[in-house]
Amino acid sequence: MSPTSVPSKDPEATPERDGAKVASGPGGAGTTARRPGRGGGPNPLVRFLVRRVLTALLLAVGITLVTFVLTNLVPGDPVAANLGQRALGDPAIVAQWRADHGLDKPLPQQYLLHLQGVLQGDLGTSQQSHRPVLDDLAEAVPATLELAGTAILISLVAGVAFGVIAALRRDRLSDHVLRVLSLVGISVPTFWLALTTFYIFFYRLQITPGSGRIDPGMTAPPHVTGLYTVDAALAGQWDVFSSAIGHLATPALVLALYTIGLLTRFTRSAVLEVMGQDYVRAARAKGLPGRVILFRYVLRSALVPIITVAGLAFGSLLSGTVLVEAIFAWPGVGQYAYKSATGLDLPAVMGVGLVIGAVYLVINLIVDVLYGVIDPRVRLT
Repeated sequence: MSPTSVPSKDPEATPERDGAKVASGPGGAGTTARRPGRGGGPNPLVRFLVRRVLTALLLAVGITLVTFVLTNLVPGDPVAANLGQRALGDPAIVAQWRADHGLDKPLPQQYLLHLQGVLQGDLGTSQQSHRPVLDDLAEAVPATLELAGTAILISLVAGVAFGVIAALRRDRLSDHVLRVLSLVGISVPTFWLALTTFYIFFYRLQITPGSGRIDPGMTAPPHVTGLYTVDAALAGQWDVFSSAIGHLATPALVLALYTIGLLTRFTRSAVLEVMGQDYVRAARAKGLPGRVILFRYVLRSALVPIITVAGLAFGSLLSGTVLVEAIFAWPGVGQYAYKSATGLDLPAVMGVGLVIGAVYLVINLIVDVLYGVIDPRVRLT
């Protein structure tokens, strides 16, 4: 055998190395096929996030246009809503008021001025409070975030746990009970539940605290985040902290009931679908413990639809707290939106619309990021 026929042991001479394959091209030249995300190209997850951010920016501009158009289509005259009857009969006062608020210009010009103000961080001045809308929202948004955040946290813990239990005990008594309870949670109107809960537990039984964020006579904790529970804990004011928790519990549970029912049904369905997959049956055949199969295989695959529902539910909680905040006198975005709408305060209504739209955009972006973290297939597609 000639020396040239002996296989070389040099690693540089191997046809495959580190996942790269050598293919013969025309003329015998070799070409290397690189793996996705390697060899100088941007990471697929980074490209995925850049596309989502650019899409979110375009949608943000669209939200400003939609909120402006819909607000101006609302029936009613803001001049009549904000001026008294005596001032309304004076054409000079009416003309001056319309000029001060930019209502004497054509709608396209009004929108461009509105968009310019939004880009500069100016949402206009409220026609009722006579304060910048951004300042009003800076006080109202933390209250709603505290309420909706607590409600979605309760919903995630209870809904996912109930859904997993119902799936693992399929067609048993506990499964039927949880399905009935979830159906009740979805069916009961939130405003009716809020009224009933407030009447029974506060007015009749006097078990829960009344309206507001803390007890009357207490001073709000030093402002850090705007969340009374967090700010009171940071300041060490534990009496204020316990009062804030007590006032927060009832409206948060009322808001969470619908989402708990929704997540219970979605989690049960998603877990049952994953449990029927071949890789789960293979894991059982290998003798892996049930706990490992549940958390490593089943729940991770089932999290994608659960995260989708949870993200949409959080957005709906933020935008749907109007009646609950009104019943419990919770000074959040919902109550601010209600007062602004009834008073035809157009800058405030558009400001609320922008905040709710921005929240949905941020939530969708977070959900997309979690998709890429949980499911590697999203990064490559």
